[in-house]
Amino acid sequence: MNPVWIIAKKRDGEELSADEIGYFIGDYARGDIPDYQMSALAMAIYLRGMTTAEIAALTDHMLASGARFNWPDGGAPKVDKHSTGGIGDKVSLPLAPMLACCGLQVPMISGRGLGATGGTLDKLEAIPGFRTNLSMDEMREVMERVGCVISGATVDLVPADRKLYALRDVTATVPSIPLITASIMSKKLAEGLDALVLDVKFGSGAFMKTAELARELAVSMVNTGKRMNVSTTALLTDMNQPLGRMVGNAVEVNESVAALEGQGPADLMEVTLALGAELLVSTKKADSMEAARQQLQQTIDSGTAREKFAEMIKAQGGDLDAPRLVASPSPVTTNRAGYIAAMDTEKLGQAVIAMRGGRKQLGDVLDLSTGFEMLVRLGDRVEVGQPLATLFAPADVADEGRQLLLSAIEISDEPPVVGPLILERIA
Repeated sequence: MNPVWIIAKKRDGEELSADEIGYFIGDYARGDIPDYQMSALAMAIYLRGMTTAEIAALTDHMLASGARFNWPDGGAPKVDKHSTGGIGDKVSLPLAPMLACCGLQVPMISGRGLGATGGTLDKLEAIPGFRTNLSMDEMREVMERVGCVISGATVDLVPADRKLYALRDVTATVPSIPLITASIMSKKLAEGLDALVLDVKFGSGAFMKTAELARELAVSMVNTGKRMNVSTTALLTDMNQPLGRMVGNAVEVNESVAALEGQGPADLMEVTLALGAELLVSTKKADSMEAARQQLQQTIDSGTAREKFAEMIKAQGGDLDAPRLVASPSPVTTNRAGYIAAMDTEKLGQAVIAMRGGRKQLGDVLDLSTGFEMLVRLGDRVEVGQPLATLFAPADVADEGRQLLLSAIEISDEPPVVGPLILERIA
């Protein structure tokens, strides 16, 4: 095969065969196809799109570029969830132990913060001693012993995606639904799953700013998962304001622990229970969504999910009871009365970055103690001088964080129309 012909075929809007996609991705992963030709194909895909069959083939061949987890037959179902990223989205932390308490096993491969959105691994590293760089053998051992594990991808898993993602980042081809789908699904399917649920976010704090774009991505990923024999569903969830009250690293761990102790914010628990219910029903561990939610809630009410989380933390070298450093608090108050009409949630994430809680560039060392607690939600009435948030930041970055936070919140004389937190289910 000739890579130039494959690039030209996609450039002209034709459908590539599975063999053509496999040849191109395989040779690129091995270094036989140079970056400039992969860049050309990525741009052709960005401009021309891909069919469901093409996306499935791209995912499959990216998955085949490296190692994957294989599990013995007859064990507990292997499940995971993936979020497309948001502000204050800490669902993975309470959900993994809750699922493990319900007879499922969760081999969760997570990532670090991307842009304004926070990363699960960064949050967990606020727990003293916690390791996020487990080998595949270590991940397997922890999951089989505890029932859940959360770690970063090893160099063996989906190397084609790692190369291609870095290339997309510098060639303006990141916002491509076929490429996003193949990137996310190849990493998740490398876990050897029986069922997957996707939390596809839309709004000011999400990569997909509109529900329509989020729906298109959700359908693409669900179709790809099903073509690859993994039971896959998705929920479209609103990210026009932070999920929960806490935004940051250590503070989000604290809120996750509170959630496992029955004191979680209502919106965080709504999304967590809904995503978990999808997996219990998909694996036939529950007959209905309502029964699944009750089963998950029981893990919190009984304290077993909190115990399971501590067990996972200990198995990965951490101590959940050790103090987690949180920076000094200070109030952020409003100078006008009215209703909380809108939030630029992406700018709220940028406030955490300004306070060194997120990365401005690769290699930045994070201050895991910074962040803020939102004290208001969309539609709330506020008065002059009322605190909108509590900021946790050292003095040298607190002012910048405060200004970004204030500029992200719009107050008006009329209350806004606030839509549902969970907009739609894609199955």
